[in-house]
Amino acid sequence: MQIPHDYRESYERARAVNPSLADLYIEHTTIGDPRADELMEALAEIEPLQSFRYLQAGMDQDWDGLSGAPATITEFFRDLETPPDWVDYDAFAPSVRMFHRNSSVILGGMIAGVLIEGFSTNISKSFYVTGRLRDRGVRRLQQNNRHMIELFFPGGLARHGDGWKLSVRVRLIHARVRRLLSESDDWQAEQWGTPLSAAHIGYSVAAFSARLLKHMHSLGAKSTPEERASFMQAWRYSGHLMGVPDSILYEREADALELFRIGALCEPTPDFESVVMAHALVNSGPLVAGISDPQESISLSNYIYVISRALIGDELAARLKYPPNATSRFGARLALPMFRITQRLDRLLRRLFPQRAMNSDFAKFSVLLDVANYEDDQISYRLPDHVYAERSSEW
Repeated sequence: MQIPHDYRESYERARAVNPSLADLYIEHTTIGDPRADELMEALAEIEPLQSFRYLQAGMDQDWDGLSGAPATITEFFRDLETPPDWVDYDAFAPSVRMFHRNSSVILGGMIAGVLIEGFSTNISKSFYVTGRLRDRGVRRLQQNNRHMIELFFPGGLARHGDGWKLSVRVRLIHARVRRLLSESDDWQAEQWGTPLSAAHIGYSVAAFSARLLKHMHSLGAKSTPEERASFMQAWRYSGHLMGVPDSILYEREADALELFRIGALCEPTPDFESVVMAHALVNSGPLVAGISDPQESISLSNYIYVISRALIGDELAARLKYPPNATSRFGARLALPMFRITQRLDRLLRRLFPQRAMNSDFAKFSVLLDVANYEDDQISYRLPDHVYAERSSEW
């Protein structure tokens, strides 16, 4: 097994805890997405506008539009037409109800918890090299939010649903960026392994599901066992569509939590790229929310730091160099109890005043839509054409 240099020390640490899963994780750090990578090779031989047309046709099930496409492209989309045997569309309904009931805390758990933890790994390397979050951080977060919202629309993961399409779009973007990074002198394969590896995408899906459940409940969300299981299965199918191989795609919540735990142990200590990406993410929050006033922006960023430290813990916050004046341990300990008290008060008032419930739910969901990328009604399948975000065409 090839072990990227950055992982050699941490791999031994993880192996002492769960050797088989540590082996699996490290093995996948040198694996990309063979089918999607082959698709990108085929598209590279085709004029860009025609490539875009083929992708649009495949996503829209326009088989006539794919009639002149190379077999690799047609087969890629044909394979996606049949979901795995474990997919039960009816079982996604409870997670839709839970998502809309807890939309604000789910979004908070994602931004202040899950994404920060993701950037504490070597996932940050690809974002740092491309400049995707630094240069166009607001749009990146809006796209991330829209993907999550569409997954939990009724029918969002059906073949015609935008949750399905955006999941596959993520896979296509990962494959294109993986190709661009692999051809770049800035990517150090011997040190870091394969860019946007199967290990990192599998880890991310485990975090978006099981870890997000933990964070949203820390923030005061409520869910039933049925809703939790449904949420896990919805993200599992999204992970499948994003190209996570079955070998590292979780089955249940416990599996995802263990993958997250061992994957985090396998990852090296956060480097400067992780620090840069974490702070870029926090400071993009006010811009995503549409806040332009400098003082309001600073205040919201400081609040995100406090909530984030409470979610990710003192040790990781210190490694990511969170500002101590904004994230005292005492303040972080009070942050989650106060947040939960606010959530409980809101639920009580909504039971007592049904009209307020309608207004509150509508207001929360409206805010969620405001921080999602709905600039265009139609999803674009254009792909980046340069490794550096600032030099790439709009996509």
